[in-house]
Amino acid sequence: MKLNINEKPFLPEGRHMVTITEVEEGKSERKEIPFINCRLENEDGFVNQRFYLSEPGQPILASFLKAVGIEGAEVDSKELKGKSLSVEVEERSYEDADGKEKTIKQATHFETVGSANTSDKY
Repeated sequence: MKLNINEKPFLPEGRHMVTITEVEEGKSERKEIPFINCRLENEDGFVNQRFYLSEPGQPILASFLKAVGIEGAEVDSKELKGKSLSVEVEERSYEDADGKEKTIKQATHFETVGSANTSDKY
């Protein structure tokens, strides 16, 4: 059997320099909370990061926007595509609304490219 793989692997845990290659808008399945989902990738792989446009999500989104060089009260999500930043990829487990444990990869600790204090290879 021939296998045809057209997708990169998920980025391993650790710090990575990434570029935003896709931005999708949507609403959460249960509570209809609007979000943007950004695909963050480099030559080694990718991670998807969802940013909820809710009051509790505001500080996280503000940190992300600052790392890509965007500051201001209003931003068009289309401006994000092509921007680069440094992120830490980690796994996080949580219980979903049905009581099932889920584990996801997420991007955290957003930094401007070149400002992250790390010895990891980019």
